[in-house]
Amino acid sequence: MTPQPSPAHRTPQPNPEAGAAVKAADRAHVFHSWSAQDLIDPPAVAGAEGSYFWDYDGRRYLDFASGLVFTNIGYQHPKVVAAIQEQAASMATFAPAFAVEARSEAARLIAERTPGDLDKIFFTNGGADAVEHAVRMARLHTGRPKVLAAYRSYHGGTQQAINITGDPRRWASDSGAAGVVRFWAPFLYRSRFYAETEEQECARALEHLETTIAFEGPSTVAAIILETVPGTAGIMMPPPGYLAGVRELCDKYGIVFVLDEVMAGFGRTGEWFAADLSGVVPDLMTFAKGVNSGYVPLGGVAISGEIAQTFGKRPYPGGLTYSGHPLACAAAVATINVMAEEGIVENAKRLGTEVVEPGLRELAERHPSVGDVRGVGMFWALELVKNRESREPLVPYNAAGEANAPMAAFGATAKAHGLWPFINMNRTHVVPPCTVTEAELKEGLAALDAALSAADEHTG
Repeated sequence: MTPQPSPAHRTPQPNPEAGAAVKAADRAHVFHSWSAQDLIDPPAVAGAEGSYFWDYDGRRYLDFASGLVFTNIGYQHPKVVAAIQEQAASMATFAPAFAVEARSEAARLIAERTPGDLDKIFFTNGGADAVEHAVRMARLHTGRPKVLAAYRSYHGGTQQAINITGDPRRWASDSGAAGVVRFWAPFLYRSRFYAETEEQECARALEHLETTIAFEGPSTVAAIILETVPGTAGIMMPPPGYLAGVRELCDKYGIVFVLDEVMAGFGRTGEWFAADLSGVVPDLMTFAKGVNSGYVPLGGVAISGEIAQTFGKRPYPGGLTYSGHPLACAAAVATINVMAEEGIVENAKRLGTEVVEPGLRELAERHPSVGDVRGVGMFWALELVKNRESREPLVPYNAAGEANAPMAAFGATAKAHGLWPFINMNRTHVVPPCTVTEAELKEGLAALDAALSAADEHTG
């Protein structure tokens, strides 16, 4: 069944005075994440529906960022909104130590879709604390201190999760004493292994990882954590055989394999989980975002039978006041059922293959600023470069201010054409809701075409 079309049925009604009041209160009192507070100008959003949102001046945007890559079923899906309302009317909240219908049903539906025997679900409030608890479980299960994590990764903003992260957001909080050892995961376009083929990149990345394990001491390594498909860091598809190779190394050395599916899970890659693309079963899997499209904060850890048994008669020393919050779990139940009933995962897969990939590759042929196109489902990235031959990024790593002007020009042009892009460093990610229609995708690709023309002006 094809998902229902998701145009913005509600006509945006301009109300600049209300928008000004919202903006003033925000600027007076809201402290924004990842930002220099005096240098930002947050848009005031008046409403959202389907694949679109709009401001108080009546400007409407096609959201190619899905919020922060979480509105997998689009904004304001009526069945999920109704489920939240019904749950609020019957049981708005309850403590986590009790069996509650919404919580039990959400866990059952998630466990039905996770690979292998990941049948126990520990609920958190989001992805970062899911990573925190997955690492804690791994350390307690193995009795070992270290975690191996990749450069070009993002795992969350809490203390352990940010220290595991491999991108610059870690730097200000990196204590250097978090028990984290980093390694290079495969990425042929910018290979650290002088590889010329995906096969070489895979083999050399696995050899590098095993050498890292050996030199760190296998008996000290509790876990290896990887985003199944890295998200914010660049949507870098693992080469065939890589994840299976990591699974083998974990089995060889008694290491817990953790897959972070916070961004890639629940339909984003055209599968329920990105792990399904490779057939690999981790020991722990983190999730959030798409589990209920962010309608109410929810995350969690899916736990294998072996690790769950570790805490069969030994208390797990961790928990959250709002673990498995009824409103969040009711939203998850409705979201998963809607995804199944409306064929939303299949929609992401089909349109990713039939519309997004050919559309992006056609843009790449015409725009010299596009150095690489990669992705799957509704999870794509365009790597923008100054020169295709040298592969020099359009802006330097972690650029800001004037150094970031080419990407700022790209973003401004996209917005002027009604497209809200997801931009990180020298990339734009194409990550619309998994409910997006073919017509909406073509609208977005046309806006990208215009925006890439602005980026082309900085090539040479």
